[in-house]
Amino acid sequence: MPASPSAQPIASQRGQNPRRWTLVALLLFWSLAPMLWQLYTSLRTPDALLGGLAAIGRGWTLANYGQILSSDPPFWRYLLNSTLVGVGTTLLTLLLAIPCAYALQRRGGLQRQLVDGALLVAAAFPSVLLFLALLQLARQFGLANNLLALCLPYAGLSLPLAVLLLEAAFAELPRELEESALLEGFGLWQRLRWILVPLLGPAVASTAVLVFLFSWNEFPIALTWLSRSELLTLAPAMARIAGSSVFSVPYGAFAAATVLGSVPLLLLLLVFQRPIVAGLTQGAIKG
Repeated sequence: MPASPSAQPIASQRGQNPRRWTLVALLLFWSLAPMLWQLYTSLRTPDALLGGLAAIGRGWTLANYGQILSSDPPFWRYLLNSTLVGVGTTLLTLLLAIPCAYALQRRGGLQRQLVDGALLVAAAFPSVLLFLALLQLARQFGLANNLLALCLPYAGLSLPLAVLLLEAAFAELPRELEESALLEGFGLWQRLRWILVPLLGPAVASTAVLVFLFSWNEFPIALTWLSRSELLTLAPAMARIAGSSVFSVPYGAFAAATVLGSVPLLLLLLVFQRPIVAGLTQGAIKG
């Protein structure tokens, strides 16, 4: 008796599963290979790294981590500075992006399309081309060597993409919710605070994480705005570690700093994994 049409696709999918899992394993290895290599390098002595596979059984050490943790200023200070800048940038960006996104989404028409186009151009513009102009502004207004002041350009550069993401999330909310709240006597800010924003939790979380990652990894502006060692964020501090020796590159110490600097980001992504995925896929499927 021939198989039913509905059973044939299931059987074919089962036959393709091994190939799919092989492809997933290859993609996973391709994605994790740089991190695994950095972890391997951070645990090796310089002689063992130069020895290649012949020295695989010897030369394992934790001295690279000891060197980083005993640095002056201490490495945790760079992590703290990056965290303060990241949290400040994220809060400032969300405070500005949420009402802007709401206003644009409710506005509609040609004006909204023009503003969205301008935001898209601003989001795609390479921020590295602006760091010289931002340096002049920092000197003119006395914003250099100020961690909180560093949040201003970061928030400005993150704002276009944040507004576009949140605007798309606002479009998924039914207007009936807002109309019902309006009949109950809720004002504009009350509707945003107590009804609309809580429903956008995944979208807000994904936007916040993207903004935080940008501020954590940003290099040119932090390098030019901050000159005092105790105020450096992680990215320029890593550059100083990589160029700390004229005659040799401290590969092990640099890899150890990379691993330690990645731990907070990995924990952040693990904690907010579900909201991030839900926010990025919000509106992808409509029933």
